[in-house]
Amino acid sequence: MTLDDWLRAARARIDSRDAQVLAAHALGCDRAGLIARGRDSLADPARAALDHLLERRAAGEPVAYLVGRREFFGLDIAVGPGVLIPRPDTEVLVERALECIAGLPAPRVLDAGTGSGAIALAIKAQCPRARVQALDRSEAALAIARDNGQRLGLEVGWIASNWLEAVAGEEFDCVVSNPPYIRTGDPHLVQGDLRFEPSSALASGADGLDDLRILCRQAPPRLADGGWLLCEHGYDQAPAVRALMRCAGLADVASWRDIAGIERVSGGRRRGGD
Repeated sequence: MTLDDWLRAARARIDSRDAQVLAAHALGCDRAGLIARGRDSLADPARAALDHLLERRAAGEPVAYLVGRREFFGLDIAVGPGVLIPRPDTEVLVERALECIAGLPAPRVLDAGTGSGAIALAIKAQCPRARVQALDRSEAALAIARDNGQRLGLEVGWIASNWLEAVAGEEFDCVVSNPPYIRTGDPHLVQGDLRFEPSSALASGADGLDDLRILCRQAPPRLADGGWLLCEHGYDQAPAVRALMRCAGLADVASWRDIAGIERVSGGRRRGGD
């Protein structure tokens, strides 16, 4: 069997692009390499590795977990089953954070619930002058995030904490978070990639807002004057999250849309002197 033969057979079972990504990963080449090697016969070990990846993907396992990587904001982020897979929707959170800190000489940024570290690392990469810290209660997630930071050469302070408990007394110019926000029992949790991702990083109570309530309670006292709290949330949660932020005393509360036009991020600013 040639590589082209394997790719044709794989496309009958999984997405064509997924098949190419898996083949490139298994063979250690890029897309151009796949084209160049298309008529080459597959050695038995290579064929076995490809078939194993195909079976796992056909069973629904996310491509990002199979190859151990996902691109986010131009960065190559290592991922594994202990962390959420970074998604393009979340890039609007990074973009908004960068806008909020753009005029500050040395902004202090906190990423709450960092997972793979993708958000914190993207902010640090785009704003090297920022002092970025990131926290997570999962030691496994922090290990992945720390390794990502070292591999990418980006300095971020990694903190083990249940939300913002470990940074009491500190002040930040921007607190960002992509917290769990899916309703417990939501059927999406047993569909697609979500079946394989950590439920503790996905579900948050009967209405999906439990962790967002905690953030809206804990973050405002840790914001510097004029500092921003920015949170990602579900497609239909923007009005509820804006209400939580206003009740927490934040000003200029608003929501921003993702690449699909959905209100995906909401935020508010601490008034000076509050």
